[in-house]
Amino acid sequence: MSIDAILNQLTGGMDWKQLSLSVILKTAVVVAVGALLIKLVLRTVDKLLSRHPSIEPLRRTIRSALSIVLWILVGLVALGTLGVNMSSIIALLSVAGLAVSLALQNTLSNLAGGIMVLASRPFSIGDYVDVDDVSGTVSMVGLVYSTLVTAENKEIYIPNSQVSSAKIINYTRLGKRRFELTFSTSYDTPTQAAKDALWDAIGQFPQILDDPQPVVYLSAYNTSSIDYIVRAWTTTDDYWATYYAFLEAVRPAFDRHGVVMPYPHLNVHMIPPAPQGQPEL
Repeated sequence: MSIDAILNQLTGGMDWKQLSLSVILKTAVVVAVGALLIKLVLRTVDKLLSRHPSIEPLRRTIRSALSIVLWILVGLVALGTLGVNMSSIIALLSVAGLAVSLALQNTLSNLAGGIMVLASRPFSIGDYVDVDDVSGTVSMVGLVYSTLVTAENKEIYIPNSQVSSAKIINYTRLGKRRFELTFSTSYDTPTQAAKDALWDAIGQFPQILDDPQPVVYLSAYNTSSIDYIVRAWTTTDDYWATYYAFLEAVRPAFDRHGVVMPYPHLNVHMIPPAPQGQPEL
């Protein structure tokens, strides 16, 4: 089928040369009024979006998409004013829209996820987060992908459709983190001596915050040891350095206070061979 035949079918065999001046003027008025309304709508949308800094990165995208949709509507109204058969055009646009949506299904899903992530802001650039089984520092939040940089300096791109539906743990947002460590001592060590040793280790770290206060508790009686738990708060930036330094500081503190740390023992009993003529046990 030729292009002229397709256009003729869409326009219902309309003769463009027979259009009256009044119809042309009416169509021009529709387009002019439509352009004015589009300008007012876009200006209003800009004002509304400016009130929400969280969706500032989406302003240009939303504005462009809305402008395209509004101009399509104005075009359809103008064609209807000219007397064009709109049922065929609307059917064609519906089929084209369905084809495009199916072809771009994953991309549109990621785009929708990006809009949700940017609007809800579960994390910001520089935050250390867990997204499902991926941990890292957020380096970019885009419309389609979000990027994390891991501790091994690997850059990981995560589709926003996955990010928007994932469980997200943000370790940076609140500014403070608590570490919780358990230490074991032998039953021969007095409880107060073990606690004094742990408090001695805590006092060596100005990075440990006074509010909330650190705590030391006896937490469990095991088969061959007693467990003590230490809970202390630091700033997010000091967390890992303090965590590992505190582990190293506990052992010298135990030695200074005479605290014995238990470890597995294996006792081997040698059974002498039975005298000759007697059965072995």
